[in-house]
Order: sequence, then C-alpha cells, then structure tokens
Amino acid sequence: MDTPTIRFLKLRPQQDTDIPLPRYMTGQSAGMDISAAIEQDFTLEPGAISMIPTGFAMAIPDGYEAQIRPRSGLAVKHGIGLINSPGTIDSDYRGEVKIAVINLGKEPHTFHRGDRIAQMIIQRVYQARVIAVEKLDETDRDTGGFGHTGR
Repeated sequence: MDTPTIRFLKLRPQQDTDIPLPRYMTGQSAGMDISAAIEQDFTLEPGAISMIPTGFAMAIPDGYEAQIRPRSGLAVKHGIGLINSPGTIDSDYRGEVKIAVINLGKEPHTFHRGDRIAQMIIQRVYQARVIAVEKLDETDRDTGGFGHTGR
C-alpha cells in the first residue's frame, strides 16, 4: 500500500508557534485534526457561514486529494458543520487551507485560537476518461430515482 507524503508549510511560523500542523490524534485515526489559526476569539451566529484560517499550506502528491470533513463533536454538541462537506483540496493547490464552517445550531458558537475545527482525510483519486455516447446500456434500475427501490 502506498503511503503518500504530505509536505506542510507554516505560513506565519513566528506568529503561529502555538498552532500545530494537522496531525493524527491516535494511531488508528483516519483523519488528521486541523486547528484554527485565528488571532482572537470568533463567534459564529446561528445560520452564519465563515472561513477560518489554518495558517498552513501543503503539497499533496499527484493522484491524491485531501478531503476536509467536520469534527463529529462540534457537529453533535454545537451544530457546527462544513458548508461544502466534504471539501476537496486538489494536489495542485498551494494556498492557505481555510475551513468553511456553518453554524446549524440554535446558539452562537465561539471558536478559540487553536481549537480543532475539522479533520483531513488523504484519499487516492483518479481522473476518468470522458466519452460522449448516443445511448447508455440499460440496467434493472434504469432511470429510477431517489426511493426507486422502495427502501
């Protein structure tokens, strides 16, 4: 099994010495926790969307992506999700990683510097060949949509 190497760059190393790079919190973790590199506490009102900086950029090898996903504790306890979950970071992106959060809860939520706000999964990806055709093969389901199987 290939193990990709992800290269991280701290964008403000003198300022963000207290902000860890993404890291696996246990030996069996699938995702790396990502921390908020905000200057001061930030309150997100119910229904609001905001981008939270992380203070890092990265280089992902060709053939891989980073998927950004919500942290279950924030989601269940506070209604905090990611507006484009899962978000994809392509292997050719080199800008600062920012986390697009949304408050789906009923109360304002305050983020603090260094809070773990999301998790990042590294996945293998493939670019498909695209072919235009005049007809598709038929299947048992064919054009049946949502709920088609009755389950």
